[in-house]
Amino acid sequence: MTHASTVGFQLIRNATIKLSFGDTTFLVDPMLAPKDSFPGFPGTVNSHLRNPTVELPLPTEEIVRADAVIVTHIHPDHWDAAAIAALPKDIPLFAQNDNDAADIRKQGFSDVRVIGAGSEFRGVRLSPVKGQHGSETHMAMIGNFLGETVGVVLQCAGHQTVYIAGDTIWTPDVDAAIAGYQPGIIILNTGYAQIAGFDGSIIMGKKDLGRAYKAAPGATIVGIHMEAFNHMMQSRHELRDYVAQNGMDAARVLVPEDGQAYRF
Repeated sequence: MTHASTVGFQLIRNATIKLSFGDTTFLVDPMLAPKDSFPGFPGTVNSHLRNPTVELPLPTEEIVRADAVIVTHIHPDHWDAAAIAALPKDIPLFAQNDNDAADIRKQGFSDVRVIGAGSEFRGVRLSPVKGQHGSETHMAMIGNFLGETVGVVLQCAGHQTVYIAGDTIWTPDVDAAIAGYQPGIIILNTGYAQIAGFDGSIIMGKKDLGRAYKAAPGATIVGIHMEAFNHMMQSRHELRDYVAQNGMDAARVLVPEDGQAYRF
């Protein structure tokens, strides 16, 4: 994953991924707990199941080998106690806002930065894209619980631009990021997670993957954040069936298994 001009991607599990631009590797949204470590999320669909529902595909010591960490938000399916314990406390870490950064500093991390317009790390530029962790109804009723979240665009000379949408539904900010940054790789959280008693999802699903496919005809679309937590209602099988049934180019739409890696 270190060849010049190559972007390396690896799905670890859930929303945890590794991205490499040349010799620089980012670990994104590390959630490293063993299977069944904690109860299902209260108030969500299938909350009787314990989380995470599957084991890690790789040893933790291998997963945490990275140059920097990106945490899109601090919900426990993106940033958990196991990751906090396993990561070196001096690793550069990028958070979405001052509040998350302050919480992460309290957990012992010494080099915590907020993603902003001028964020850069070893020649990779990081730009925030506002997310919305649910519909307008979700946000009006339980917005304090869902909180803020962010997507990130990573740009590096000689490499394809990568857009990590994060935990968001499709919004005008997503449209603007795709139109403005023209990413060659778009990574979507497509587990269609649901809160009990509410219609719709708090993140994207298969129709959003189809929308990205049409909005960015030259890009590779990657669907992740499935089959690891109790409230994920869309499977990889369902997503792959959707791709096939809608005549989408399978070479442009990737639905990786845990641990699977690609080069772009």
